[in-house]
Amino acid sequence: MSTTLEQLRAGQLDGAQRLSLSCGLTSFPPEIYDLADSLEILDLSSNALSSLPDDLPRLHKLRIVFCSNNLFTTLPSVLGSCPELSMIGFKANCIGEVPAASLPPRLRWLTLTDNAIETIPEELGDCSQLQKLMLAGNCLRSLPDSLARCSRLELLRISANLLPSLPAWLQDLPRLSWLACAGNPFNEAREAAALDAAGMAHIDWCRLQLGRQLGEGASGVISQATLDGQPVAVKVFKGAMTSDGLPRSEMAACVSAGPHASMIPILGTVSAHPQGSPGLVMPLIDAAYVNLAGPPSLASCTRDIYGDAVRLSLPQLLAIAHGVASAACQLHAHGVVHGDLYAHNIVHHPDGRCLLGDFGAASLFAPEAPVAAVLQAIEVRAFGVLLAELLARCETRLPGLDELASACLQERPLQRPRFDHIASRLAVALAA
Repeated sequence: MSTTLEQLRAGQLDGAQRLSLSCGLTSFPPEIYDLADSLEILDLSSNALSSLPDDLPRLHKLRIVFCSNNLFTTLPSVLGSCPELSMIGFKANCIGEVPAASLPPRLRWLTLTDNAIETIPEELGDCSQLQKLMLAGNCLRSLPDSLARCSRLELLRISANLLPSLPAWLQDLPRLSWLACAGNPFNEAREAAALDAAGMAHIDWCRLQLGRQLGEGASGVISQATLDGQPVAVKVFKGAMTSDGLPRSEMAACVSAGPHASMIPILGTVSAHPQGSPGLVMPLIDAAYVNLAGPPSLASCTRDIYGDAVRLSLPQLLAIAHGVASAACQLHAHGVVHGDLYAHNIVHHPDGRCLLGDFGAASLFAPEAPVAAVLQAIEVRAFGVLLAELLARCETRLPGLDELASACLQERPLQRPRFDHIASRLAVALAA
């Protein structure tokens, strides 16, 4: 919740651990230092800031800084001197330079989406605790080889850059599970060809009557609607760039995926939107389907948040796991990596049926290319995380399932099982 500068100046926020100010700031309010003994999260997004003060480390408990939608041209070097700082978010600024000095030693989560960055310093590889790195929508032609040392890196977003190929060291990262790499020169032609060949219906906006909002993700807002009197769901993309990449990359992945019983189908793309926004039209899912989990929090970083009451029977677990593995198997056969294989992108029915959605982080690749095995191995680890989470919420144990999860999570990516093997094993267990 955003507070006001007047509240801060009046001393009404004494002891606050979190401060959010969005009020057209052009300079850093010195009154923030009055919270030095308590402040842990500082959100100065959506202002007109272009610098931070050199004495920012006076906020000695500061763990998280958000300064998205401001006017920074350089990531402030002073961030690297904040002793407890582990999370930095400077999305949608004008940043062209990332000094090595701006990287704090405890860095765990770095978001620099939608800027103008051409190079990342080699020193980023010294951030041994780095788990989440979001660099989509920049001007990167390469990534530092030092990132191969970031053995804890689990989520990487490098879509919509100028990368001619994927770095070879991706296959050496033992924990990388969620990768978005669409909209780069190495896969742009494939995306364009997918959209040209799709033959997808174009649905005029005036044929849609919007109802209540159903959900909101990184890339867009999903609403209930009617199309010529029939109930549907409509996803309208938020803008030209999301935290995961480009809307056209998501649409290219959706039309390439093909129909599958455990994937949400696409009826068509939106045309003639009043603001020119792209969108997708999908069937309205039965209300009996519910989200399996919520997205990661600031504290959990890369792990979904499950409700305390979530418990699964063994048949439910097997049906969900097999449905997701089977869908992933088809995606990879069609040259699509989902990139966000998470429980929060899965809805499930009490009988175990499930639907995988949200292709905002999906990327296209040539299934026969050598990189295909690496991309599948990365996504298999994401499935391993999911399977382990499901097993933790099921009281009944079936021999072999824990071993399957462990195999998917093993640290040598190319030694993990393939999705066809995983789906086959789960199908046998489901039929038993």
